[in-house]
Amino acid sequence: MARSSIEGRTALVTGAAKGIGKAIALTLSDLGVKVAINYKTSAKEAECLVNSLQAKDVDSISIQADVSDRDQANNMVKTVIDEWGQIDILVNNAGIINDGLLVRMSDEDWETVIETNLYSTFYCSRAVTRGMMRRRWGRIINIGSVVGLRGNIGQVNYTASKAAMVGFTYALAKELASRSITVNTVAPGYISTDTVDVLTQEQKDKIMTWIPQGHFGEPEDVANLVGFLAEEKAKYITGQVICVDGGMAI
Repeated sequence: MARSSIEGRTALVTGAAKGIGKAIALTLSDLGVKVAINYKTSAKEAECLVNSLQAKDVDSISIQADVSDRDQANNMVKTVIDEWGQIDILVNNAGIINDGLLVRMSDEDWETVIETNLYSTFYCSRAVTRGMMRRRWGRIINIGSVVGLRGNIGQVNYTASKAAMVGFTYALAKELASRSITVNTVAPGYISTDTVDVLTQEQKDKIMTWIPQGHFGEPEDVANLVGFLAEEKAKYITGQVICVDGGMAI
Protein backbone atom coordinates (compact mmCIF):
# COMPACT_ATOMS: atom_id res chain seq x y z
CA MET A 1 0.00 0.00 0.00
CA ALA A 2 1.29 3.45 -0.91
CA ARG A 3 2.28 5.66 2.00
CA SER A 4 0.58 8.63 0.34
CA SER A 5 -0.75 9.98 -2.94
CA ILE A 6 2.66 11.50 -3.64
CA GLU A 7 4.86 8.50 -2.92
CA GLY A 8 7.69 8.41 -5.44
CA ARG A 9 7.50 12.14 -6.18
CA THR A 10 10.59 14.31 -5.85
CA ALA A 11 11.01 17.41 -3.70
CA LEU A 12 13.56 20.16 -3.27
CA VAL A 13 13.53 21.96 0.09
CA THR A 14 15.73 25.04 0.41
CA GLY A 15 17.34 25.83 3.75
CA ALA A 16 16.53 22.32 4.89
CA ALA A 17 19.42 21.38 7.15
CA LYS A 18 17.85 22.65 10.36
CA GLY A 19 14.67 23.95 11.97
CA ILE A 20 11.49 24.21 9.93
CA GLY A 21 13.20 23.09 6.73
CA LYS A 22 14.46 19.91 8.37
CA ALA A 23 10.99 19.14 9.75
CA ILE A 24 9.51 19.63 6.27
CA ALA A 25 12.08 17.28 4.74
CA LEU A 26 11.29 14.63 7.35
CA THR A 27 7.54 14.97 6.83
CA LEU A 28 7.83 14.67 3.05
CA SER A 29 10.07 11.64 3.44
CA ASP A 30 7.42 10.00 5.62
CA LEU A 31 5.05 10.45 2.67
CA GLY A 32 7.43 8.52 0.46
CA VAL A 33 8.89 11.51 -1.35
CA LYS A 34 12.52 11.72 -2.48
CA VAL A 35 13.97 14.81 -0.84
CA ALA A 36 16.85 17.04 -1.93
CA ILE A 37 18.28 18.95 1.01
CA ASN A 38 19.62 22.41 0.17
CA TYR A 39 21.95 24.16 2.58
CA LYS A 40 24.29 27.14 2.46
CA THR A 41 26.69 26.64 5.37
CA SER A 42 25.30 23.81 7.53
CA ALA A 43 27.08 20.98 5.73
CA LYS A 44 27.35 18.66 8.75
CA GLU A 45 23.67 19.01 9.63
CA ALA A 46 22.61 18.46 6.02
CA GLU A 47 24.70 15.31 5.71
CA CYS A 48 23.30 13.94 8.98
CA LEU A 49 19.78 14.55 7.72
CA VAL A 50 20.47 12.82 4.40
CA ASN A 51 21.91 9.84 6.26
CA SER A 52 18.86 9.61 8.51
CA LEU A 53 16.52 9.72 5.51
CA GLN A 54 18.49 7.10 3.65
CA ALA A 55 18.35 4.92 6.76
CA LYS A 56 14.57 4.98 6.33
CA ASP A 57 14.99 3.83 2.69
CA VAL A 58 14.19 7.30 1.39
CA ASP A 59 16.27 8.54 -1.55
CA SER A 60 17.90 11.81 -0.50
CA ILE A 61 20.77 14.07 -1.53
CA SER A 62 22.25 17.26 -0.14
CA ILE A 63 23.24 20.24 -2.27
CA GLN A 64 25.22 23.28 -1.18
CA ALA A 65 24.01 26.49 -2.78
CA ASP A 66 23.40 30.11 -1.91
CA VAL A 67 19.90 30.38 -3.35
CA SER A 68 20.04 34.18 -3.33
CA ASP A 69 22.51 33.81 -6.20
CA ARG A 70 20.81 33.18 -9.55
CA ASP A 71 23.50 30.92 -10.99
CA GLN A 72 23.81 28.83 -7.86
CA ALA A 73 20.03 28.41 -7.64
CA ASN A 74 19.84 27.36 -11.29
CA ASN A 75 22.73 24.91 -10.92
CA MET A 76 21.14 23.43 -7.81
CA VAL A 77 17.89 22.74 -9.64
CA LYS A 78 19.82 21.24 -12.56
CA THR A 79 21.70 18.94 -10.17
CA VAL A 80 18.46 17.57 -8.74
CA ILE A 81 16.92 17.09 -12.19
CA ASP A 82 20.08 15.35 -13.42
CA GLU A 83 19.83 13.01 -10.40
CA TRP A 84 16.12 12.24 -10.43
CA GLY A 85 14.80 13.48 -13.76
CA GLN A 86 12.38 16.04 -12.35
CA ILE A 87 11.29 18.16 -9.40
CA ASP A 88 7.62 17.78 -8.47
CA ILE A 89 7.56 19.73 -5.21
CA LEU A 90 9.48 22.89 -4.40
CA VAL A 91 9.50 24.27 -0.87
CA ASN A 92 11.00 27.76 -0.74
CA ASN A 93 12.06 27.76 2.89
CA ALA A 94 15.49 29.43 2.90
CA GLY A 95 15.43 32.70 4.79
CA ILE A 96 17.36 34.95 7.13
CA ILE A 97 16.68 37.81 9.51
CA ASN A 98 18.88 40.85 10.10
CA ASP A 99 16.83 43.05 12.38
CA GLY A 100 17.16 46.73 13.13
CA LEU A 101 15.18 49.93 13.06
CA LEU A 102 14.88 51.57 9.65
CA VAL A 103 16.79 54.69 10.70
CA ARG A 104 19.84 52.54 11.45
CA MET A 105 19.42 49.90 8.75
CA SER A 106 22.29 49.68 6.27
CA ASP A 107 21.91 49.00 2.58
CA GLU A 108 23.55 45.62 3.15
CA ASP A 109 21.08 44.67 5.89
CA TRP A 110 18.21 45.46 3.53
CA GLU A 111 19.67 43.82 0.45
CA THR A 112 20.84 40.55 1.99
CA VAL A 113 17.44 39.85 3.57
CA ILE A 114 15.50 40.73 0.41
CA GLU A 115 17.84 38.69 -1.77
CA THR A 116 17.88 35.62 0.47
CA ASN A 117 14.17 35.57 1.26
CA LEU A 118 12.59 36.92 -1.94
CA TYR A 119 15.04 36.64 -4.82
CA SER A 120 15.63 32.97 -3.94
CA THR A 121 11.90 32.29 -4.19
CA PHE A 122 11.85 33.82 -7.67
CA TYR A 123 14.99 32.05 -8.89
CA CYS A 124 14.03 28.60 -7.62
CA SER A 125 10.40 28.83 -8.70
CA ARG A 126 11.34 29.95 -12.19
CA ALA A 127 13.86 27.13 -12.51
CA VAL A 128 11.34 24.37 -11.71
CA THR A 129 8.25 25.77 -13.40
CA ARG A 130 8.90 24.74 -17.00
CA GLY A 131 9.20 21.07 -16.09
CA MET A 132 6.09 21.19 -13.91
CA MET A 133 4.13 22.80 -16.74
CA ARG A 134 5.27 20.14 -19.20
CA ARG A 135 4.17 17.35 -16.83
CA ARG A 136 1.01 19.23 -15.83
CA TRP A 137 1.59 18.66 -12.11
CA GLY A 138 3.47 20.47 -9.41
CA ARG A 139 3.51 22.01 -5.96
CA ILE A 140 5.28 25.25 -5.04
CA ILE A 141 5.03 25.95 -1.33
CA ASN A 142 6.55 29.15 0.02
CA ILE A 143 7.40 29.57 3.69
CA GLY A 144 6.39 33.12 4.57
CA SER A 145 5.74 34.63 7.97
CA VAL A 146 2.90 36.11 9.96
CA VAL A 147 5.14 39.19 10.11
CA GLY A 148 4.53 39.61 6.39
CA LEU A 149 0.84 40.09 7.19
CA ARG A 150 0.98 42.22 10.34
CA GLY A 151 4.45 43.82 10.40
CA ASN A 152 6.86 44.02 13.30
CA ILE A 153 9.05 46.74 14.77
CA GLY A 154 12.67 46.39 13.70
CA GLN A 155 11.89 44.10 10.78
CA VAL A 156 11.05 46.30 7.80
CA ASN A 157 13.42 44.26 5.60
CA TYR A 158 12.10 40.86 6.73
CA THR A 159 8.49 42.05 6.65
CA ALA A 160 8.90 43.45 3.14
CA SER A 161 10.41 40.20 1.88
CA LYS A 162 7.62 38.07 3.31
CA ALA A 163 4.84 40.46 2.24
CA ALA A 164 6.23 40.39 -1.30
CA MET A 165 6.16 36.60 -1.16
CA VAL A 166 2.40 36.79 -0.65
CA GLY A 167 1.93 38.83 -3.82
CA PHE A 168 4.27 36.48 -5.66
CA THR A 169 2.11 33.55 -4.55
CA TYR A 170 -1.12 35.17 -5.74
CA ALA A 171 0.25 35.98 -9.19
CA LEU A 172 2.08 32.70 -9.83
CA ALA A 173 -0.92 30.67 -8.65
CA LYS A 174 -3.01 32.31 -11.36
CA GLU A 175 -0.33 31.75 -14.00
CA LEU A 176 0.00 28.02 -13.26
CA ALA A 177 -3.51 26.99 -12.21
CA SER A 178 -4.52 25.64 -15.63
CA ARG A 179 -1.55 23.22 -15.55
CA SER A 180 -2.56 21.56 -12.25
CA ILE A 181 0.24 23.30 -10.39
CA THR A 182 -0.64 24.80 -7.02
CA VAL A 183 1.20 27.68 -5.38
CA ASN A 184 0.62 28.48 -1.72
CA THR A 185 2.31 30.23 1.18
CA VAL A 186 2.50 28.87 4.70
CA ALA A 187 2.99 31.71 7.18
CA PRO A 188 4.44 30.56 10.51
CA GLY A 189 4.25 32.61 13.65
CA TYR A 190 6.80 32.11 16.43
CA ILE A 191 8.15 28.58 16.13
CA SER A 192 10.61 26.94 18.53
CA THR A 193 13.76 27.13 16.41
CA ASP A 194 17.26 28.55 16.89
CA THR A 195 15.93 32.01 16.00
CA VAL A 196 13.44 31.97 18.86
CA ASP A 197 15.68 30.15 21.31
CA VAL A 198 18.17 33.04 21.41
CA LEU A 199 15.53 35.53 22.57
CA THR A 200 15.66 36.71 26.16
CA GLN A 201 12.97 35.56 28.55
CA GLU A 202 11.64 39.12 28.66
CA GLN A 203 11.26 39.10 24.87
CA LYS A 204 9.57 35.71 24.95
CA ASP A 205 7.13 36.86 27.62
CA LYS A 206 6.17 39.88 25.55
CA ILE A 207 5.68 37.82 22.39
CA MET A 208 3.52 35.38 24.31
CA THR A 209 0.98 38.15 24.94
CA TRP A 210 0.44 38.31 21.16
CA ILE A 211 -0.38 34.60 20.83
CA PRO A 212 -3.91 33.55 21.87
CA GLN A 213 -2.87 29.91 22.34
CA GLY A 214 -0.20 31.06 24.78
CA HIS A 215 2.75 29.03 23.50
CA PHE A 216 5.21 28.81 20.62
CA GLY A 217 4.67 26.36 17.81
CA GLU A 218 6.87 23.44 16.83
CA PRO A 219 8.55 22.96 13.42
CA GLU A 220 6.32 19.94 12.87
CA ASP A 221 3.24 22.18 13.03
CA VAL A 222 4.47 23.91 9.89
CA ALA A 223 5.73 20.72 8.26
CA ASN A 224 2.40 18.94 8.65
CA LEU A 225 0.64 21.67 6.68
CA VAL A 226 3.30 21.59 3.98
CA GLY A 227 2.83 17.83 3.69
CA PHE A 228 -0.92 18.26 3.32
CA LEU A 229 -0.55 20.95 0.64
CA ALA A 230 1.79 18.68 -1.32
CA GLU A 231 -0.69 15.81 -1.48
CA GLU A 232 -3.46 15.15 -3.99
CA LYS A 233 -6.08 15.88 -1.35
CA ALA A 234 -5.02 19.56 -1.59
CA LYS A 235 -5.22 19.77 -5.39
CA TYR A 236 -7.98 22.43 -5.32
CA ILE A 237 -6.15 24.72 -2.90
CA THR A 238 -4.03 27.36 -4.61
CA GLY A 239 -3.13 31.01 -4.17
CA GLN A 240 -3.66 30.80 -0.43
CA VAL A 241 -1.76 32.14 2.58
CA ILE A 242 -2.31 29.92 5.59
CA CYS A 243 -1.04 30.96 9.02
CA VAL A 244 0.42 28.52 11.51
CA ASP A 245 0.68 30.91 14.43
CA GLY A 246 -1.51 29.95 17.37
CA GLY A 247 -3.93 32.72 16.44
CA MET A 248 -1.37 35.52 16.35
CA ALA A 249 -2.67 37.02 13.10
CA ILE A 250 -6.30 37.18 14.25
